[in-house]
Amino acid sequence: MEVALFIPCYIDQLYPQVAMATVEVLERRGCKVVFPEDQTCCGQPMANSGFQEEARPLAEKFLRVFEKYEHVVAPSGSCVSMVRNHYPALIGDRADSMRGRVYELCEFLHDVLKAPARGRFAQKVGFHRSCHGLRELRLGSGSERFVPSQDKVRALLVGIEGLELCETARPDECCGFGGTFAIDEAAISSRMGRDRIGEHEKNAVSLITGTDTSCLMHLEGLLRRDNKPIRVLHVAELIAQAEAA
Repeated sequence: MEVALFIPCYIDQLYPQVAMATVEVLERRGCKVVFPEDQTCCGQPMANSGFQEEARPLAEKFLRVFEKYEHVVAPSGSCVSMVRNHYPALIGDRADSMRGRVYELCEFLHDVLKAPARGRFAQKVGFHRSCHGLRELRLGSGSERFVPSQDKVRALLVGIEGLELCETARPDECCGFGGTFAIDEAAISSRMGRDRIGEHEKNAVSLITGTDTSCLMHLEGLLRRDNKPIRVLHVAELIAQAEAA
């Protein structure tokens, strides 16, 4: 199966190891991974800030770059949701051709490849569900109702030996990042993030994982600022490390 890799800007610029781990996970499952080098930003930062006209050319370019591929996969629920759910407002019916072909990584592994993770990762890990993945991609259950036991990411990870995946008291609560919200409302954003970190600390986890590097970046910044020992690791990196063990 050929898979086109769609890499968000912040992963490309700041966390390239997440992209490489995504390739490793897909190739281990027999996928031929291609990276269209003409890809650029999906337009989400502009659209979220109210700059629809500036976002539209980026949506049009995304279609030109990826429309020939049957499967497009990204290690980001946020950017996948932008393409799947918000492109119609920018480019109308032309967006329909991509809606059924763009997947978040764990969604693709669970729904299409049906290939759960294996290997060993003997740590106590906090699980953060990003808002876009939970509320717009329905990774929590595939329906309107959030059911932690039916979470697609949890279902993927359950076969990893030694992994203890810990739920927070509010498993559906935002970390406070929200893209430009973290800039416009920095104090509220930081308080929300510290609330989430506090719940993970109660579970005595050694690291926090999730499907969106943007959320993990926000939590990591707060952890570093407060000199906390908890690490963050994108779920693609966790799976790659477990299966390489």
